[in-house]
Amino acid sequence: MFSTNVYSYINVLNKAANASWQREETIINNLANVNTPGYKRKDVDFQSVLRQELGNMKYKTLDSKVEHADLSRLNAKVYIDSANYSYRVDENNVDIDTENVELASEKIRYDALTDSMTQEFSRLKAVMQ
Repeated sequence: MFSTNVYSYINVLNKAANASWQREETIINNLANVNTPGYKRKDVDFQSVLRQELGNMKYKTLDSKVEHADLSRLNAKVYIDSANYSYRVDENNVDIDTENVELASEKIRYDALTDSMTQEFSRLKAVMQ
């Protein structure tokens, strides 16, 4: 029997792309609530979850870490950004300019992740031919 973890990188990239998509949706929701009194902006954290999962492994190489990653623990976490204090009278802490910059940045990240997945599939296709 032939056993392989050829899709390990693709699976991790897929989790990262899902988290990026979720962050885009969260930022869009923040923008939609820019004028809601008392609304506190939300954000999504995936990078620290990935860093923790890969950093706590006994394996030395990135290939080994990705191959043995527990994908069930690679889930993005939504949190309320309490560090971003509000100076507005209505206590809403959404800054439209910051959110738009974060949205553009996240769009670039999502495009890079999906492009990386496409390249991985292209490499697999080339090997199989």
